[in-house]
Amino acid sequence: MRFTNMVFVGSLLISFTILASDVEKVVYGEDNRVDVYQSQSAIYKKLSKSTAAMIPSSSLETLGDYSTIKSGTLEGDGICSDAKFAKQQTAAMCSGFLVGKDLLLTAGHCIQTMSDCESNSWVFDYANTTSELNVFNINKKDIYKCTQIIARALDDSTYNDFALVKLDRPSNREPLAFRKSGKISKNAEIVVIGHPSGLPTKISDNAFVRSNKNKYYFQANLDTFGGNSGSAVFDSKTGAVEGILVRGEQDYVLDSEMNCYRPKVCKMNECRGEDVTRITNIKELKDFIH
Repeated sequence: MRFTNMVFVGSLLISFTILASDVEKVVYGEDNRVDVYQSQSAIYKKLSKSTAAMIPSSSLETLGDYSTIKSGTLEGDGICSDAKFAKQQTAAMCSGFLVGKDLLLTAGHCIQTMSDCESNSWVFDYANTTSELNVFNINKKDIYKCTQIIARALDDSTYNDFALVKLDRPSNREPLAFRKSGKISKNAEIVVIGHPSGLPTKISDNAFVRSNKNKYYFQANLDTFGGNSGSAVFDSKTGAVEGILVRGEQDYVLDSEMNCYRPKVCKMNECRGEDVTRITNIKELKDFIH
């Protein structure tokens, strides 16, 4: 299945034809996205430490032991200046999370070839943890490269979408716990942690599973955007990863009066929903995680 979508490249809005696995995301009901420091949940804050942003290595300017992230903002890319997070950076291309000391999961459409590994870095702590920042200086010990694509799927018939990659060295962060069998319950409460529209880490909760029938993915009303692809989706009660955010509704719609773009807003049970690859699909995890 293919769709025509709209995305920003620099300050230009362009349209292109994409596979269903690349469809963007949207806001359902109220916009529940918050910066890490704004979250009221100590558990979510802890989980966010094991999530990472995929950032082009060309956007990292290294001096000594630190790398400064260079990026534009949502406002600079045509989003309305009064929109949520409009002044924040948009450096991340995708999201990912640790499932082993040197193993990271993301979406299959984020890492398609070894060239993607070579040209991008996985950056931890790209987040507003105590206040909102204008400049992000990341310690080099928190920046990784992927050296191997262990397993990957991007199937246009089943829509299965994931990539398991090996990092260039073990991390000192805790791998996330994840479901190993069975499936999440319909209407279960869930939370997603990642990088909507390339922004610093956002936590978005108050969502639930809307459809749970498909073998490869479930659908939810998570507030997610392009850049959230590869984000960990957690059971809100257990804190275990249930899946990988991979696709959803269109991100933004034109505000013709202001001549800028705003997040598309849907009611909680309307629009197409956001698709989450079931983590239990990734059989290769059993070979590396015991």
